Amino acid sequence: MSISPERLPRFARHIVLPQIGGAGQVALAQAHVMLVGLGGIGSPALQYLAGAGIGKLALVDDDTVDASNLQRQTIYSERDIGHGKAVSARRWLANFDPKIAVELDDRRIDAARAPQIVAGADLVLDGTDNFATRLAVSDACVAAGVPLLSAAVGRFQGQVGAFAGHLADHACYRCFVGDAFDAEDCDTCADEGMLGAMAGWVGTFAAMQAVRILLAPTGGIGDPQWGKLHLLDGLQPGMRTMTVPKDPQCKGCHSA
Repeated sequence: MSISPERLPRFARHIVLPQIGGAGQVALAQAHVMLVGLGGIGSPALQYLAGAGIGKLALVDDDTVDASNLQRQTIYSERDIGHGKAVSARRWLANFDPKIAVELDDRRIDAARAPQIVAGADLVLDGTDNFATRLAVSDACVAAGVPLLSAAVGRFQGQVGAFAGHLADHACYRCFVGDAFDAEDCDTCADEGMLGAMAGWVGTFAAMQAVRILLAPTGGIGDPQWGKLHLLDGLQPGMRTMTVPKDPQCKGCHSA
């Protein structure tokens, strides 16, 4: 596969980077990335993954756009209020770059449906807002051998972690949070509040990490950082990183 001549100007700033180059841009054009959750994290992540030239994007969200979303969910406008997020995101993507292949799923993900949804993806980026969905997606990724980027944000704090629990020496997301959060009982940003720009920081950083993972086979911009959880602080601006070890008793990946 090669980049068609008419699309070269679009990605010229990538191609001149020695860490990406033509080979890296082709790798991005061949990639299939699934975005689970198209809210405060998924919106900016979608924008930068589309801008990076990801060849195929799967958009997964069962929610509708609400006026309160517009403070941080950057792909939507007032005309989208009341419409499904997945459909609205597909419309944004079609206007931005109609050459990108799109899959759409506007039904809720649960443990039963997650395996069929993640199958075939090169990478899943989860920006959902409840642990039950996150754990269902994580378990499905482990079973399907698909790497997972998990991103979360609340108030002025965020986190982005890369998990490859299907590999023998690497943790999955369940190794990090354990089994206690399988119920849908966590707080939401409606309860806790959310700085819009904080969601943007987390979403764009998640997109950067996605590009890092996808370019790893070509040498790219460094190793994929499996098991590294980056903690972003908006109040005392900075970032720190912790390593999540593989839990030998984890029911999600103990056999990997």
